Amino acid sequence: MAHFADYVARQTPLIVDGALATEMEARGADLHDSLWSARYLFTQPQLIHDVHADYLAAGADIVITASYQATIAGFLARGWTQPQAEQLIRTSVSIAQSARDAWWSANAATTTRLRPLVAGSIGPYGAYTADGGEYRGNYGLSHDELKHFHRERMRILVDAGVELIACETIPDLVEAQALAELLAEFPGVEAWMSLSCQSGSQTCAGQSLVDVATCLRQYPQIVAIGANCTPPQFMPEIIRTLRTYSPQAVVVYPNSGETYDGATGTWHGTVTCDDYVQAAQTWLAAGAQLIGGCCRTNPAMIAGLRTAFLSEGADNAI
Repeated sequence: MAHFADYVARQTPLIVDGALATEMEARGADLHDSLWSARYLFTQPQLIHDVHADYLAAGADIVITASYQATIAGFLARGWTQPQAEQLIRTSVSIAQSARDAWWSANAATTTRLRPLVAGSIGPYGAYTADGGEYRGNYGLSHDELKHFHRERMRILVDAGVELIACETIPDLVEAQALAELLAEFPGVEAWMSLSCQSGSQTCAGQSLVDVATCLRQYPQIVAIGANCTPPQFMPEIIRTLRTYSPQAVVVYPNSGETYDGATGTWHGTVTCDDYVQAAQTWLAAGAQLIGGCCRTNPAMIAGLRTAFLSEGADNAI
């Protein structure tokens, strides 16, 4: 399997999949649970598989496992044993691998696409607390405490054979650096670090994006840096900053552009596939090398990105 740098060199942009949880919700899943989408690893794994499969068919080069909120601590709190919790995290990988392998088996002989990668999702500590902490950070935990929290999930994902680690929706430089340091315990593993941001220049915890990029450039296992679960209008400034201060590739997969009301748990506004693809043109122009979607994006939007950027005759097709 080619290293990540080989994939970036062969295709610009790489297409990341879209939302998992909100797409599952659109198909009838009930996400009102502290485990969020991870609940479906044991109640309805086929639904997760089907969403992965639809993103692959839409054109995703990378699919992200359903392990964002699948933590050892979270499962133990709900009554599972340690071995059962570990198996559920492994299940998130096997589901994604199964969907990818099925797509590749059916298409490898005829497609010019790259063999899709499976990225193991590591969500922030704030996802485990299930209180919106991924949009605040500042948990009051030390580097070592955060490393301890994330270590077992990272180990399980690596052992299960993911090709990348996707550290995503990370709101805080403290947590980002803890994860970056933790990667050193798994030599040869590559990862991206995707932040949640409150503006084009600050993380959700209020740190300067310049400071984050400057800090993370020292970790060679971080092969891409970017932002997700962030309003799309912030992306051009975020990308330009990261291209200026970071040597890594830039990955962006923002929310659809609808707004979320935390008090009612509802989304407001309307964003079409064309709206999203048009906005993504500005992210590519600013220098993003991996582009996908987060909350409220869907397979049609990912298909739109593929068509706009990589169809025959697209200006950037390589």
